[in-house]
Parts: sequence; C-alpha cells; structure tokens
Amino acid sequence: MCWSTDVGQQLRRRHERHGRHRRRSRPVGLTTALVLIRRGHRVVIVDGQAEGANTSRAAVVHSRTLELLEPYGVTGDLVARGVHTPRFTIRDRDRVLVPVPFDGLPTRYPYTLMISQADTEAYLLARLEELGGRVLRPARVTAVAQDATGVTATLADGTVLRAAYLVGADGMHSLVREQAGIGFTGGTYEESFVLADVRLRGGVPKGEVILYFSPDGLVVVAPLPDGMYRIVATVDEAPREPDVAFVQRLLDTRGPEAEPAVVEEVIWGSRFRVHHRIADSYRHGRVLLAGDAAHVHSPAGGQGMNLGIEDAVRLGETLSDVLKGGPDALLDAYAAGRRPVAEKVVRLASRLTALATARAAARPLRNAVLALAGRVPAVRRRLAWQLSGLDRR
Repeated sequence: MCWSTDVGQQLRRRHERHGRHRRRSRPVGLTTALVLIRRGHRVVIVDGQAEGANTSRAAVVHSRTLELLEPYGVTGDLVARGVHTPRFTIRDRDRVLVPVPFDGLPTRYPYTLMISQADTEAYLLARLEELGGRVLRPARVTAVAQDATGVTATLADGTVLRAAYLVGADGMHSLVREQAGIGFTGGTYEESFVLADVRLRGGVPKGEVILYFSPDGLVVVAPLPDGMYRIVATVDEAPREPDVAFVQRLLDTRGPEAEPAVVEEVIWGSRFRVHHRIADSYRHGRVLLAGDAAHVHSPAGGQGMNLGIEDAVRLGETLSDVLKGGPDALLDAYAAGRRPVAEKVVRLASRLTALATARAAARPLRNAVLALAGRVPAVRRRLAWQLSGLDRR
C-alpha cells in the first residue's frame, strides 16, 4: 500500500500455496507510485515482502506497456535488458498453426519483450527511489478504514498511516478489496499449471514465444535473458517444485519432435491454479483497485502484468489530476472504463486457454480450423494487435 498525505496504496504479500495461485501485483504498485511521484505527489509503498524475496513469475512485457512506461524513464532499461521476440506462434508440435508477427506493428517496440518480473520490479524501484520514493518493508496492513476526508491503514506493528486515497494493488486475495466490500466475481479453471525457468538446448525455434498444443495439453516456451527459457504448462496435478525430469517429460510429450529440446537445469519452478475473476467495481469511495486486485485470468497470451501496469498508469495519471483540483468524477470514469478493458482481456485469455485445453476428440478439428485461420493475414494482424495491447491505445 502506498501512503502519503496525497495518496495510499497497498502491496500485500502472502506465501504461495498449492491450489491457490497468489500472483503478486508489485509492478502495479510500483508503477502507480512512480507515476504519482513523477507528477509531484508524495507516496510511500507498504510491502509485506522483504527486499530481494522475489522470483520471476510474470515474464512478458508487451508493446503497449513499453509505450506507457516511456514517459516515466523505465522503458529504456527494460528494452536493453530483455529479449526481443518478434513473433508469437501457436504450434501443434512442429507444425505451425498460427504465426503472429509483431514486427510490422506501428510502434517503436514491434516485439514481445521477455524479461523476468524481478528485473522489471528492480528497474521500477530504482526509478522510484531516484525520484525520492520509498518502500516500507516488510510491513503488513491489517485494517483499512475510510471517511469523508481520507483513508487510514493500520499495520501489524501498530503503525497508523493516513492518506487522501488508497489504491489496492495487493493481488488476487486483496485485503483492500475485501475491506472495501467489493465483490470478485468469476471462477477457477479445472487444470493446474506448472511454471519453471530452465536452461535448454536443442529444438526450440529462436526468436519466438511458442504456445504448443498437444494431446497431453499445452506448454508455453519463451526465451528469457541470460540464456534461460520460461516454461508454462497445464497438468492434472502439478508438483510443488518441478524438477528436470518433470519438465523434460512435458517437452518430450508436447514440444518439438523433429529436434527435441533437452532440459539441462531448472533454475526455479512453482505450481498454481488459474482463476478468472473481475472486481464488481474498481472504486469504493476513496479506495481504488488496480492489477490482480481488480482482475485475474489465464496466463495464456501473457496479459496479466501488462494489464495491471496499464491500470497503474491510467490510475496514477487520473488520481494526479484529481489531487491537483480536477473533478472527483474522473475517478469514476477510471473505474467505469477499466472494467470493460479487463473483461475483453479475460475473454481473450479464456478463449486461448479453452483452445489449448480442448478435449482429445476435438483437437484434430481445432487444429484444422486454426491452421486455416492462420493463413489469413487479417487474423494474424488482429491477434498481433490484441496480444501487443495496441488495440487498447
């Protein structure tokens, strides 16, 4: 939660447990704070996680996100560090079903940028601190209350913080959202997911983020900096800590066949279940929501963190205008406008997940339809615009 005389926001962390995917929204909180500080407001982030206690998780930064972060002095570092992948493909083993090229998009960033969330957070934090921002951590918020003039948060150690507004960017199990009485409507996919960062050699095509379909389910393979790859796959029951043998079986049964990929090392891994939920409202009085506190969905398409950062930039800019004397109704417009955007993204991610996890009997027809669609330039362009986020300009 970022707090100051001007504005407050919570970033609350809970440990991962099997069966509940606790996606963290730290980049969302950092971005909101960065926007506000850059515009002259005082902000403090309250973070329940100790410094450095972070792993990769989200790894995709899309074109629109890079555009939105550009005025705040972060994009250059991200672009220099990340892996530029100019193509996304949907494949059935070695067969390309749908190629989605980004290199023709009208943007300075015609690619998907692959970079660990830890790096993204580090660059956001460095810029925030450069501008005078600070983070209280580890510090846990236990209660939130608002009145006509502001919001009060009580920390676990008894500290009381007061601010004009509070932005809940504290993830799917948001305390801020719960205490504001905002519903979180949706459900949970049947499949569990496994995630791992690995070192590979062999048959994975270069310069692509690849969504592999197979009778056993989907697997996503994407390059990361330092020669690593991100693996995400659906499984009936994921292990708590996937090892080399487990990830190798995933690639052997779902990945490239002509030249198999060989897993040399698992750097880090975890398991999670995927929810699809959207907050009933993004605002209750002086409490506002952004990121996973407002929407969660399948990782298919890599939209989660990107949509959250987009929330953060829009909310930070809008809240700044209100704090400088603009009408309070601007915040209502933020809340009303962002929810349909989330609905659109959730639908896209759900469609991709449904296609990828289709039952065995339906897969030949699915592949045939996708292969035909993939030959149509308009279909490829539309997917490129949707996945890059440029359709939300």
